Amino acid sequence: MSTEKRRTKGSALGFLERMTGGPMTIAKLLKTLRENESLTLEEFAQRLGISKQHLCDIEKGRKVVLATRAAQFALILGEPPAFFIQTALEEEFRKSGIKIKIKVDAA
Repeated sequence: MSTEKRRTKGSALGFLERMTGGPMTIAKLLKTLRENESLTLEEFAQRLGISKQHLCDIEKGRKVVLATRAAQFALILGEPPAFFIQTALEEEFRKSGIKIKIKVDAA
C-alpha cells in the first residue's frame, strides 16, 4: 500500500474518530456502516446473522465482539477483515488498561 493511501485511510479513520467522539470501536464501526446504508437494527442484524437485541447490545457497548467474530462480520459485509480484527483487538486491550497500538495486515 502506498504512503498516500495509508495517509488517506488514516485521515478517514481520524475523521470517524472525531465524529464519533473517541477511538474507533466495533460498536461504532458497525453502527456507522448500518446508518450509512440506512438500515434498521433489525435489517442489519439479519444481515449479520444475529438477533436485533444482540446488535443493539453491541452498538450500546454492552456486548464485546471478539476478533474472530469481528472477522466474520467483516466478511459478511464485504469488508477487509484486517481492520475489523485490529479494531476489536485494540478495543480489548484498551478496556484492559493496556496501552498498545496494533497493526494487522492481511496474510
